[in-house]
Amino acid sequence: MIVYGLKNCDSCRKALKALPAAELVDVRAEGVPAEVLQKAFAHFESKLLNTRSTTWRQLDEGERGQDPLTLIKTHPTLMKRPLIVDGDQMVLGFDKAAQAALGLE
Repeated sequence: MIVYGLKNCDSCRKALKALPAAELVDVRAEGVPAEVLQKAFAHFESKLLNTRSTTWRQLDEGERGQDPLTLIKTHPTLMKRPLIVDGDQMVLGFDKAAQAALGLE
């Protein structure tokens, strides 16, 4: 199980605490593999882009109009976190629904 996120993100830390066997991939330092990003975007579409982030607010209108995958590759912190990948299963975020999907409820 791999958790794509940031080491200082509260949601990512909660996910790692609840999933002790999971490995964290820091998207700021290592990025997200293109194949994983493509699959995640196909599954979650626009939900993958975190439009509430500080990074998003700092972008001008021209940048915001770019392809979401290009934006995430350029600014990895724009990806909603955590993205949890376990085999073929992908879960975005760590709310109650995500926890239930992971069998933690």
